[in-house]
Amino acid sequence: MDFSEVLGKAWRIIWKHKVLWIFGIFAGCARGGVGGGGGGGGGSGWQQNQPFPPGTTSGIERFFEQAIQWIGDNPWIVALAVLILLILAALTIFLGTIGRIGLIRGTFKVDGGAEKLAFGILFRESLPFFWRVFLLSFLIGLAFVIIFVPLAIFGAVTAGVGFLCMIPLLCVLLPLSWVISIVVQQADAAMVIENLSITDGVRRGWDVAKKNVGPVLLIWLITTVIGVSIGLVLAIPILVIAVPGAIAFATSQGEFPTGLLAMAGLCFVLYLPVLVVAEGILITYIESVWALTFLRLSRPRESIGTPEAPPTNA
Repeated sequence: MDFSEVLGKAWRIIWKHKVLWIFGIFAGCARGGVGGGGGGGGGSGWQQNQPFPPGTTSGIERFFEQAIQWIGDNPWIVALAVLILLILAALTIFLGTIGRIGLIRGTFKVDGGAEKLAFGILFRESLPFFWRVFLLSFLIGLAFVIIFVPLAIFGAVTAGVGFLCMIPLLCVLLPLSWVISIVVQQADAAMVIENLSITDGVRRGWDVAKKNVGPVLLIWLITTVIGVSIGLVLAIPILVIAVPGAIAFATSQGEFPTGLLAMAGLCFVLYLPVLVVAEGILITYIESVWALTFLRLSRPRESIGTPEAPPTNA
């Protein structure tokens, strides 16, 4: 496989067909955004074993007491909020899945000679593949939850000793998760490009990855480096926004730095659209690279099936 051709063509595709950026933004809904965190340091006026300045803990306790009281007095508002959150979660999952499908299908169509992509057509053509791609991701995620949640509980109840005992197991599970992510990438492409069921798609993805270990590992490494590098760059403004507020709070001697935190919140809101678009473009490129990788490493057994009539077996 010509790696420079794949990487270069993926960029040309997403630059010419910017409609794919929308699907990349959708796909970003199903992933964690670029995040950052910071910690405050030593003591400056209070004892080091106190996590908050004097007077802060009592304010926090009053806040939670008032919040609990308010929830008890307004259960219907809480229920409505939970319902809205569930609807938003479902919408996020739907758009995230459709975004990934649209990127795979759009890349496939352009690689096959399509000169133009229309958002509405690409969106409708992605719908029949939703349940297959979603269910595969759900099953993989459920398997990891079943494995890691008991391990986390075991580590917590043993005061961290269990985590030390699980280091050899984690050393095995981490590479295994990378292998699974590669196979899932190829399986998703197989389901969308070759119109396969979940089981056939997984077999096809595994077959492509197994027969081309070197190329897929190199593509995984390249896309990981690109993703992490650009992710760190995108996180820098968030750190610039968050760190001054965190320092001000840590050194406030019990006074809440409302003005500075409000300014930090405003800056974050202004930066958020830039972050969402930039992350969407990044995801668009990476997914396009993986779709082209599948196309270069495989020979589809048949041209893509009619999207309106997907196979009945999941």
